[in-house]
Amino acid sequence: MRVPLRLTLLYSVLFLLSGAVLLAITFLLVTQSGSGVSMSSSNSSRSGDQSISNIVVGDGASEDAPLTETERRLIAAARQQAVQQREEFGNQLLAKSGVALAIMSAISAALGWLVAGRVLRPLRVMTDGIQLISARNVHERLAFSGPPDELKALADTVDGLLGRLEMALDSHKRFVANAAHELRTPLTLEHALLEEAIIDPDATVDSYRARFEDLVVVSEQQAQLLEALLMLATSERGLDRLERVDLSEFVGGVLRAAEPRACKQNLTVVERVRPAWVTGDSALVERLVANLVDNAMSYNVPDGWMEVVTGAAGEGCFLSVTNAGPHVPPETVDRLLNPFQRLERTADDGHHGLGLSIVQSIAVAHSADLSVRARPEGGLSIRVCFPAEKSQAISG
Repeated sequence: MRVPLRLTLLYSVLFLLSGAVLLAITFLLVTQSGSGVSMSSSNSSRSGDQSISNIVVGDGASEDAPLTETERRLIAAARQQAVQQREEFGNQLLAKSGVALAIMSAISAALGWLVAGRVLRPLRVMTDGIQLISARNVHERLAFSGPPDELKALADTVDGLLGRLEMALDSHKRFVANAAHELRTPLTLEHALLEEAIIDPDATVDSYRARFEDLVVVSEQQAQLLEALLMLATSERGLDRLERVDLSEFVGGVLRAAEPRACKQNLTVVERVRPAWVTGDSALVERLVANLVDNAMSYNVPDGWMEVVTGAAGEGCFLSVTNAGPHVPPETVDRLLNPFQRLERTADDGHHGLGLSIVQSIAVAHSADLSVRARPEGGLSIRVCFPAEKSQAISG
């Protein structure tokens, strides 16, 4: 059943019920008024009979004189006639009110249909506009003009949804293009190495071995890129499982694994960790910690430093990673959170610009707040705050 018809039936039923209630109240008031008059007449029957008697026999009759049989019959006939008139009046009132109610019900149904159509007209306009919007013209908006009511709020909400959808589609297109470019680079390099080995007439076992070593490096880079893309897709999909984990334990494990690299880069690692229990996916939380530490070590300066802090803040818990490094323009900080974005793009650094974007996706999946700030001295200060409902500190 269509909405206009449902609204028309609703209006008609409501009018019919309200009219029937009004008719019942009116009928009861009229009948109760007549009953009250009858009760008053019964209580004063003696005085009423005497009055009727005076009318019948004249004013000269004595007030104490008993009524004759004829007078009693006349009085009874008058009473019966009054009762019949009252009943006829009530029946006529009920019948005429019913006819009026039926007529007004038909009129209200017609008016309800017109009103429902006018009320739903903006919805039909919005529906037609939405049906015309597709992936090719997602930039178009309803641009509904009208008073600030619920329909205007609905149209504005749809426009906001279309705006977010346009941003998501644009981001998806950029992601696909960047991913294709990142994957094409090692594939092109692989093809060049293989082709060089094939067309070299003076190739030796040592030259083949050197080419194979280069191919292994390229293959490892491809594997790292695919793993990063898979992790990004997993984090954007949401949480599959929830468990209580301690951020400080992940930090300790990641830093122990990174000790050889820190010694090789001569980095000073400052570790100030306290128990910070959060509820989430342990694999994703560990990846978040590992990506932040890897980013702080990769984009650092010779003989630099890195500080990792965990603990409780208010009712939630936090993880903070700060590092020395090259100067980062503040206006480029937000861009670094997008996939395949790096300050200096090089093909052989082993990074694809996915680390911070994965961190952001994992933070969003855990309803955590991610703040990235460029330090005036160089480097970044990154802080992830898990909300109270997703985390709680444990004492003892």
